[in-house]
Amino acid sequence: QVQLVESGGGLVQAGDSLRLSCAASGRTFSTATMGWFRQAPGKEREFVAGIIWSATASSTNYADSVKGRFTMSRDNAKNTLYLQMNSLKPEDTAAYYCAAGLNKYTYWGQGTQVTVSS
Repeated sequence: QVQLVESGGGLVQAGDSLRLSCAASGRTFSTATMGWFRQAPGKEREFVAGIIWSATASSTNYADSVKGRFTMSRDNAKNTLYLQMNSLKPEDTAAYYCAAGLNKYTYWGQGTQVTVSS
């Protein structure tokens, strides 16, 4: 099992920045795939950013809506995934979830709320 705990959400104004963190514990060797999703009220959960590691390389993908504004990174020593969110917009308001797994997103965190006021 892998446990994921998100933190860093909050209430900010449009144009501000936030950094979300996702601390992983447990069988962290099963986290070759990690990513961020979000769900706004009344909407389906959507992909934000993801990264896949292999023995030789890694591949990162972002949703078009966040490209150029959001950056994902990982601190392997701390088993922590980060999402740096810049130039936030009101439409970024959502609960943000961290997800991880070996080949697919098997494990999910409880989420952290991000609210962007205009």
